[in-house]
Amino acid sequence: MQTGNLEYRGKDGKKYIGFLAQPDKPSGAAVIIAHSAFGLADHERNFATRLAETGYIALAADYHGGGELLPVETMMTRIGPILGDPSLVRPAMLAALDALRAQDGVDSKRIVSAGFCFGGAAVFELACTGEDVKAAVGFHSSLPTNRPEDSKAIKGAVLMLQGAADPMVPPEMRNTFEAQMNEMGVDWGMTLYGGTLHGFTMVGVEKTGFPGVAYLERADKRSWRAMIDLFDEKIGKP
Repeated sequence: MQTGNLEYRGKDGKKYIGFLAQPDKPSGAAVIIAHSAFGLADHERNFATRLAETGYIALAADYHGGGELLPVETMMTRIGPILGDPSLVRPAMLAALDALRAQDGVDSKRIVSAGFCFGGAAVFELACTGEDVKAAVGFHSSLPTNRPEDSKAIKGAVLMLQGAADPMVPPEMRNTFEAQMNEMGVDWGMTLYGGTLHGFTMVGVEKTGFPGVAYLERADKRSWRAMIDLFDEKIGKP
């Protein structure tokens, strides 16, 4: 397996620094990964490496630019506008998709995606561009609801893996998202993990000091399996 940083640029010339993990014998299956609001961190790098060990070519994308990992104060300022309009992340995600497609061994018809926290919204927004991404999986994801009509362009499946006790994504937000997905005819699903807070896949997330966050091993393991099952369904085993 080979791993390392990957520098790429958007159509506007903006520089991004992602992390690419490649298996020794790629099958064509590929995954684009979107980080949490803090930026590309070891969590996403480890996730990409784990996927590569499973056989996928995995790119942990950088949607902030420059490969930055942001301190809390900067993150709050940076994420505010795109929480208000998640579609603002689309150019950065399209740049990452182009970078992934350009890698040797990637089959452009066998690309899926996964994201964490706002990264879940980021892969959803990528799907809303109408690009040929077979699945978008969000872990403890933000749920964009401000442009429901754009979801008509989604070509693949959407799966949101959520903590039932997540205070950042309360039931009323889930209900709105559900209604919009049904109205727009999206192939979608949502799995709720009982007794589970925000950030349940992220070991050590409690150290951020945010209320309502906690790692939970059982939800972490179950959500990984749910993601792999959907990937297998949509693009076959790597």
